[in-house]
Amino acid sequence: MKLLLLGGTADARKLCALLHSQYPDAELVYSVAGLVRIPQVPAQIISGGFRQYGGLAKYCNAQSIDAIVDATHPFATVMSTHARATAHNLGMPYWRFLRPAWEPQTDDQWHTFSDRQALLQAMQKHQRVLLTMGQVTSEELSLLNQVSNVWLRTAVEPHCELPQQVTWIKAIGPFALADEQKLMQQHQIQALACKNSGGDATSAKLIAARELQLPVYMLQRPPIDGSAYAHFDQLLSQLNEWHKRWKAHPGF
Repeated sequence: MKLLLLGGTADARKLCALLHSQYPDAELVYSVAGLVRIPQVPAQIISGGFRQYGGLAKYCNAQSIDAIVDATHPFATVMSTHARATAHNLGMPYWRFLRPAWEPQTDDQWHTFSDRQALLQAMQKHQRVLLTMGQVTSEELSLLNQVSNVWLRTAVEPHCELPQQVTWIKAIGPFALADEQKLMQQHQIQALACKNSGGDATSAKLIAARELQLPVYMLQRPPIDGSAYAHFDQLLSQLNEWHKRWKAHPGF
């Protein structure tokens, strides 16, 4: 059995370890869009996307992939939609792991948006804001031209030129609560912007914002195409049922 695991998240690394433990004889291929850091996983690692192989379908055929497990970021909708469609077209199984979204807690001051531009425009009333929404465009940053100070935190260098009032912070999670509190207090942050990624790796900023009584501008997740599993055991149970049939009739 050869599985392609679409990764790039802490959940994907955990899932890779579980798959290796449960199926020690299986071949695992772990794919990441880019190597922010080399993942420590019991699998062959490929990076840079599938265009270098002529596309995902050609890669799966050439490498005799039997099934796809998708554990990409909740906002990686383009990749997930493409992977689901590719698996369907090739007649192979596809399972999507999607960790639960964050939910507002007591004393949270959340303002939720489904549109990035609307979210950024709403932040104009603050003068010191922290953006933790991943990569942004020049056009998006221009929506904050009335904000005196913007701190943009990303794992990799911004792809666009930054206006004078924008300071880039390079950082890779997970983040500790004490560090998030220190960052917000040090820069006198008045508002936080983030995507509803879910999970524990970056949730400390929400606790820090709550304790510091800061508003959070939350970008809601885009809708997903098809079903997904919120817990590892649910996904592994479905994979195991398929594996039993595959083992009895390889290539069925």
